[in-house]
Amino acid sequence: MAIRTDNDAPGLGEATDTAGLEALIGRAARAGKGLPPVERWNPPFCGDLDMEIKRDGTWFYLGTPIGRMPLVQLFSTVLRKDDDGKTYLVTPVEKVGIRVEDAPFVAVEVDASGKGSAQVLTFRTNVGDVVEAGPDNPLRFVDEEGTDGLKPYLLVRGRLEALVARPVMYELAELGEEIDVDGRTMFAVRSKGAVFPIMPADTLKRLSA
Repeated sequence: MAIRTDNDAPGLGEATDTAGLEALIGRAARAGKGLPPVERWNPPFCGDLDMEIKRDGTWFYLGTPIGRMPLVQLFSTVLRKDDDGKTYLVTPVEKVGIRVEDAPFVAVEVDASGKGSAQVLTFRTNVGDVVEAGPDNPLRFVDEEGTDGLKPYLLVRGRLEALVARPVMYELAELGEEIDVDGRTMFAVRSKGAVFPIMPADTLKRLSA
């Protein structure tokens, strides 16, 4: 069971340094027992926190990078993206908003096992999540504005996604194959029986010409 903070204890929005935040979030996290059940918590919104996750996965608090990876990993366990499109740090007693430049996580590594329809793509994020792409954790590919490139995203949990790092995207491209999807030939990747289209095969051929 998560431990509630005392009524007179400072809240997330009142913490003046990362040590204060660490203590508060540490009391909410269930060490050694998996991720905290943030989707089941319904605390009041207590304002925004001066915290931002940059596109490259670097966390900033009060304008300063958080250099301690164990601390970033702790904070990441109480992240939640709600249906309003905003991302929050959530404990049983309060919810505070943070800024996310792109996605809250970055997929920094992929491993492919099996072949064909039995293939499984397993990703590791910058905060240590290990996720198998599949029906419950789909990949999606978005056109990148101003370029002919694509930005791949992997659903990690809830509504939280990881932006797939460019070197990992190149590895995915090596694993791609032409697959018929709803009557159209697509360049796609497979994982856990699901097919994730990257782009039409004829578009890829035109770009590669």
